Amino acid sequence: MIKTLKEKRAVLGLVFTILVALVLGALTFVLFDEETVARLQAYLYDCGIDILGAFACAALYYGSMRQEGAGSREFRVLIIMLSASFLVNVFVFYTTSVPDQSTLNFTLIMVNKLLDLWLIYYFYLYVKKALDFKGKLARWTDKGIPILMALQTLVLLVNIFHPLTLQANADGIYGPTELGWLEDVFLLIASVITTVLIIQSKRPRDQKVAALTFIFLPIIGYAMIYGEYGNAVNYGMTLLSLIMMYCIIFNYNSTKLAATQADLDMATEIQTSMLPPAFPERDEFDLYASMNTAKEVGGDFYDYFMIDDDHLCIVIADVSGKGMPAALFMMRGTTVIKDNALALNTTSEILTAANARLCENNSEAMFITAWIGILDIRTMTLQYTNAGHNYPMLQHKGQPVEEMRTVHGLFLAGMRSTHYRHDEIKLEPGDRILLFTDGATEAHNASDELYGEERLMKVLEKNRESSGEQVLDKILEDINLFAEDVPQFDDITMVALTIK
Repeated sequence: MIKTLKEKRAVLGLVFTILVALVLGALTFVLFDEETVARLQAYLYDCGIDILGAFACAALYYGSMRQEGAGSREFRVLIIMLSASFLVNVFVFYTTSVPDQSTLNFTLIMVNKLLDLWLIYYFYLYVKKALDFKGKLARWTDKGIPILMALQTLVLLVNIFHPLTLQANADGIYGPTELGWLEDVFLLIASVITTVLIIQSKRPRDQKVAALTFIFLPIIGYAMIYGEYGNAVNYGMTLLSLIMMYCIIFNYNSTKLAATQADLDMATEIQTSMLPPAFPERDEFDLYASMNTAKEVGGDFYDYFMIDDDHLCIVIADVSGKGMPAALFMMRGTTVIKDNALALNTTSEILTAANARLCENNSEAMFITAWIGILDIRTMTLQYTNAGHNYPMLQHKGQPVEEMRTVHGLFLAGMRSTHYRHDEIKLEPGDRILLFTDGATEAHNASDELYGEERLMKVLEKNRESSGEQVLDKILEDINLFAEDVPQFDDITMVALTIK
């Protein structure tokens, strides 16, 4: 749903920029009759820049729609506002010196000035994200710019009641008063601070230069026209700057994001390739597992295998962190645990030996929460060890679901000297154990409420007679129902063991 809304907003932005371009193109034929052309003689060049600029904005917006990265939303908002500025600017010229349109002319001028303020503000928001501003100055600027912008807006709105910075001459043409410089205070302060932040950023020089063009190209244009208000050269310079930022900064961030996504996709493939194939059907038990990966790849894994003809080993674990490092450490953890499971006798010995190995060369200080169980198929005795993992859910036939609230030692790769213990439990036909990672219970909804263990227990109770596969499907269905449209942040991994 959220993704759909984002896509709809992007399409609406495109529709807006295209409509602006078409409206301004139509004005050329509809409104610009001989009388109007004669009256606008001095402004026809500006009108031409506005019309061509609107079409360029539509093309630029279309090019930005399928690209993502830091500041992509703010960049598209900049294009929309510049497109609106071109539209309003043309109507400012069209209503200039027309007595019965003086009120509309004044209103349009005020709208244009407010759009200028928002252009500056969103430019700051864009470069802050795109160039990754950091430090005390950036934090103060985040607080100060909205305040300055609000004060500047109040200064502009005063003109509605009194010509503070804007007044009309004898010909009905609006221009600055002696206090007109007040309108430039916000522009000056925001430009100076943003320039310093751009220069201080750690991004490549070409990106800094591209960002600085948004500030200095309009200043050059302003000097060329001797500060004449409404001249479209300023907006043309702003458009040129957006095109340069699109080519140098926007595309770079989108390419970087695509490379990051490729790494995440590779991490997902690593996770998937390490998972065991479907377990063959057995007369003694039913075993089913599932993993639903999140966009941000984590380090969940599960494993199950026969140690010999009479002993089944089950492992579920969760690596700290996300992305490629977690996926690689997960692969190491899987191998170490399985190697020790095939060589040692008890789950406590397996995790003690695995922990010692994983503590070696762990410069990134990563760790693994894990649960391992060995089921003796002849006696249906389950020996298990919990290394800081989520408590499994135990469902004895005819009894309420309970948590196996036992931890036998610290998480793996924490301390080399850790020695683990183990417990045993006798299982009967109809009993079920559910293993899961925290991605299930810590799924949250739009109100930041967690799914939690209690709701998980209720789903287990409700589906007591269902197969392991059906139970995991029902749990995942209930988690999605609870989370509604909140994107999944962590992997959801589950294993269900049912004694037949």
